[in-house]
Amino acid sequence: MTGSDATPSFRLAYVPGVMPDKWVRIWNERHPGVPLTLTQVPAGAAAGRLLGGDSDAGLVRTPVDRSVFSAIPLYTEQTVVVVPKDHLVTAVDEVAPEDLADDIVLHPLDDVLDWESLPGRPALERPATTADAVELVAAGIGVLVVPLSLARLHHRKDLTHRPLKDAPESSVALAWPEDAKTDQVEDFIGIVRGRTVNSTRGRQQPPVRGGSADADRDGARRKPAAGKSAAGKSAGAKRTGKSGRGAPKNDRRGKPRRRS
Repeated sequence: MTGSDATPSFRLAYVPGVMPDKWVRIWNERHPGVPLTLTQVPAGAAAGRLLGGDSDAGLVRTPVDRSVFSAIPLYTEQTVVVVPKDHLVTAVDEVAPEDLADDIVLHPLDDVLDWESLPGRPALERPATTADAVELVAAGIGVLVVPLSLARLHHRKDLTHRPLKDAPESSVALAWPEDAKTDQVEDFIGIVRGRTVNSTRGRQQPPVRGGSADADRDGARRKPAAGKSAAGKSAGAKRTGKSGRGAPKNDRRGKPRRRS
């Protein structure tokens, strides 16, 4: 937002595989007068975009540099191996790293998984992008390990995927520059955290007129007059009994006892 008279807006960056549709829909319902601009950026370029002021916040992959960014972890994805449909591992429901020992496991330059040791055999060259690696899998050159959302993003009819256990996982977070938290960022934080529109957390809400806010401001509510308290009414109800027609029939108070 530039200038005091400028229309407020919210610019959100997101990395491939992340689907912000639900949060965007809620934003548009709650803030129809504040346009939200979405921009997809490569995972490796997200930090630079936020620090450069091109986006107010971003849905990014961890790790996040906490010395310059504030971040809220959102979810962790399942890791899968992408293979041709006739690959041997399609016969099982879950794959172990040792099952890929004889395969070339492609390692694209934009890989978002933090590997200590990649399973399988290395390729002669690293593909430039995940999209390029998927094309090589389809050509029978090797297999590819990615977060589930990227496998779905690059889905092909001739490929499938299986969960890979004991593999690194990728998490997604909402991040923004630590010294540039705007009202719009605070509103979006509330949305991704599932706060309702009436939540008292987050941005300060204006006081409610004529309701409980006024009662709180003026002090405690007035006490009922003596003899008209809720407790008094309750006691009266007990004396009346269930029928509501005076004392119970078996009440013998006030009658003299017969002498023997």
